[in-house]
Amino acid sequence: MRTEICDQLGIEFPIFAFSHCRDVVAAVSNAGGFGVLGAVGFNAEQLEIECQWIDEHVGDNPYGVDMVIPGKYEGMGELDPEKLEDQLRESVPQEHYDFVAKVLADHGVPEIPEDDDRGTGDLLGWTAATAAPLIDVALAHEKVKLIANALGTPPPDVIDLVHESGRLVAALCGAAKHARSHVEAGVDIIVAQGHEAGGHTGDVGSIVLWPEVIDAVGSTPVLAAGGIGSGRQMAAALALGAQGVWTGSLWLTVEEADTTPPQMESFLNAGSRDTVRSRSVTGKPARMLRNDWTEAWDDPETPDPLPMPMQYFVSGDAVARGHRYPEAARDVMFSPVGQIVGSMDKTRKVKDVIYDLVQECIDTQERMTELFEG
Repeated sequence: MRTEICDQLGIEFPIFAFSHCRDVVAAVSNAGGFGVLGAVGFNAEQLEIECQWIDEHVGDNPYGVDMVIPGKYEGMGELDPEKLEDQLRESVPQEHYDFVAKVLADHGVPEIPEDDDRGTGDLLGWTAATAAPLIDVALAHEKVKLIANALGTPPPDVIDLVHESGRLVAALCGAAKHARSHVEAGVDIIVAQGHEAGGHTGDVGSIVLWPEVIDAVGSTPVLAAGGIGSGRQMAAALALGAQGVWTGSLWLTVEEADTTPPQMESFLNAGSRDTVRSRSVTGKPARMLRNDWTEAWDDPETPDPLPMPMQYFVSGDAVARGHRYPEAARDVMFSPVGQIVGSMDKTRKVKDVIYDLVQECIDTQERMTELFEG
């Protein structure tokens, strides 16, 4: 099952696993895949702690770090980067804060104590300026072999910096034209993410998008993302020309995940129709479980979500309170997940998920070979 990308990164299986949980990242890399740590929820100091921990738990195996530097965001090129957060925060209408406060109060979600030093509603790494310290931290760790950008083509200086360090750059896309822009900018690996995926996603379904992107980028390796939760789906991606798969939702219900019990219960009980694309958390369309939070923002009588990154000034407090008080917030918690959630009906260890993916993929290939030979 080795593809060229396996040799590039020194991994056994072309299975890439995005997760905000360091335990999952390490377990995937140790099982022969390639764990990718989602860094958007961390500041530089926190990311350093996470990377140090992963370094100590992956042996000689590599891993990656995923950033979110949008190709476009509110204030880009217009506002002073050093004052961007304050200037954007000042432009958020009070009615948006009031609306969120009411939704959380109506559901009995406690406020976070004032002496809690964990930030809420921060800008996070959603601009080039705020992501720069995270990139510096990631590149200081030798076992980090890949920097991925989840939204848009990374800035030229970021690509140059990563390449000068000897690492590879990956970027997600939801359209062939975006994939071509990535390649022209020097991106090494394209992640073609279909409509079914969790988190930020576009309008085109995976089975259509993957070959469009593969045909558009020539020899540049493509990872298929969106709706991959089984070896059969992995085999389909490889058959269409992908060099591997990029998975995310699948790892939310593994035993190693730091998913809260109420969230875990929601994921395990959800069907593939229980997700919705909503701008209510980040300001860009992202797929998540439908709940009272998404329904409230979808009401025509309520404020419209703000552009990225301003919306997170509004929603960040809700996200933080959801993590701190998961039982109280179970009906308004931000739970990004793809449509594959309908197949996520039990918890398993990471290594078992990896091996099941590989074995089913091999079985599928053998079955197809028999069909053609027969």
